[in-house]
Amino acid sequence: MIRYYINPNIKKGTIHKDIYGHFAEHLGHCVYGGLFVGKDSLVPNTNGMRNDVVDALKEIRIPVLRWPGGCFADEYHWKDGIGPLEARKRMINTNWGGLVEDNSFGTHEFMELCRQLGCDAYVNGNLGSGSVQEMSEWMEYMTFDGASPMSELRCQNGAAEPWKVAYFAVGNENWGGGGNMTADYYADLYRRYATFLKHFPNGKHPEWDKTFKIACGPNADDYSWMETVLKKAGAYIDGISLHYYTVPFDWNIHGSATDFDEETWYRTLKNTLVMESLLTNHIAIMDAYDREHRIKMIVDEWGTWYDTEPGRNPGFLYQQNTMRDAMVAGINLNLFNKHCGRIRMTNIAQIANVLQSMVLTEGEKLVLTPSYYVFKMYREHQNAELVDSYLKSPETGMGGYEVPQVMESCSMKDHVLNITLNNLSLKEEAILDVVITPVFEDTTDVSEVPCRSIHGEILTGAMNTHNTFENQNQILPKEFTGYQTNAGGMRITLPPCSVVSLQIKQ
Repeated sequence: MIRYYINPNIKKGTIHKDIYGHFAEHLGHCVYGGLFVGKDSLVPNTNGMRNDVVDALKEIRIPVLRWPGGCFADEYHWKDGIGPLEARKRMINTNWGGLVEDNSFGTHEFMELCRQLGCDAYVNGNLGSGSVQEMSEWMEYMTFDGASPMSELRCQNGAAEPWKVAYFAVGNENWGGGGNMTADYYADLYRRYATFLKHFPNGKHPEWDKTFKIACGPNADDYSWMETVLKKAGAYIDGISLHYYTVPFDWNIHGSATDFDEETWYRTLKNTLVMESLLTNHIAIMDAYDREHRIKMIVDEWGTWYDTEPGRNPGFLYQQNTMRDAMVAGINLNLFNKHCGRIRMTNIAQIANVLQSMVLTEGEKLVLTPSYYVFKMYREHQNAELVDSYLKSPETGMGGYEVPQVMESCSMKDHVLNITLNNLSLKEEAILDVVITPVFEDTTDVSEVPCRSIHGEILTGAMNTHNTFENQNQILPKEFTGYQTNAGGMRITLPPCSVVSLQIKQ
């Protein structure tokens, strides 16, 4: 029996909606075929964007989308992707598959996609191979509503009104493929480039905040990089990124997305939980250099990375998505919720047909993945208040890969408690005795009836079960009824290998 304590009276910060963000790169069939098919495609579309994908993503309330990379960003020159399609430059995508990129999806198309999705735009600028002028002019092109060469060029290309750019990153993975830079060198470059990313107030939209500027942070546990960049450039930074991928073995042996045993299940989850120590340690460094908590952490690449599916182009990073991925998503989102005091945004990699994607597409066909359903089950956390919650979980696992059996987070919004739970065990159910502290409000009956109404969902199945184009409903959320209420809270029984969400109206 596990005791699970929840005190809705203790608020621990707002879970920013953008913690549930996504990432689209010019990689494989993420953009082309996954999100964008062009206006002349037989696939039903609106202005070139797949209707089925847009509708699906709106269901999970996608709050923000990162584009155009990733590694692609530091070779992307934005002026190649504007103007008449037939006049746009073609380039070789040297990072992903060596294919020709025709630039038919550029700035205008990305902003149209964000408009259809109803989400904010996160643009990643080219520091690795681009100039200060190029980056500065891109910001002007997108956001200035006055008379200038770049705003006039935008108007000529069909966009009379500027766009809101919520986030802008100065480079990507500049410690690696983005230039193989040292932290000192990058920090100096960041200061220079960020200086020329001007804020242009919009007279028609005075409510638009300044674009949030993001510095390239560390790869996983490179604490020296984090410290150096904050020390040298912290005064000019709004957010700093962190990248960490879950691989079952190592970067030489990723392993299959669907063909794995029980030990590999636990090995994968144990590697996922490295994220907890990364967050704790990097946030400690941030606290030392930013005591006011002005700078936010941006985990803009995370998720699972397996071997590419057999028969697919290895440069396209196409992988299937099982209950293992659902558990990885649930664990990470619970961790991000718990650290919402520092974390402003995260972006799972990637949104369609690449790595731990939300959707898989093939022609007119669409498959929603287990990870998609986890994001849908967790969507009520967006902009909710994290509340105090705690449990001491026993461990589960095998082969030296032990992990906590249960992970959790809890938030409150509009007098509704949102609880999300993961049972990491493949064989053992978990019974939770939940003690909920009454909410002290003017209503007198709250303390007597802590749970007025409850809605629950569960995602569960065999560890390697996944949805396919032939069978799209192998893994679906179902109503969860494994609970009993009592005077002080409730008892919850979590089946093995399950992700559960509960909305409790108090």
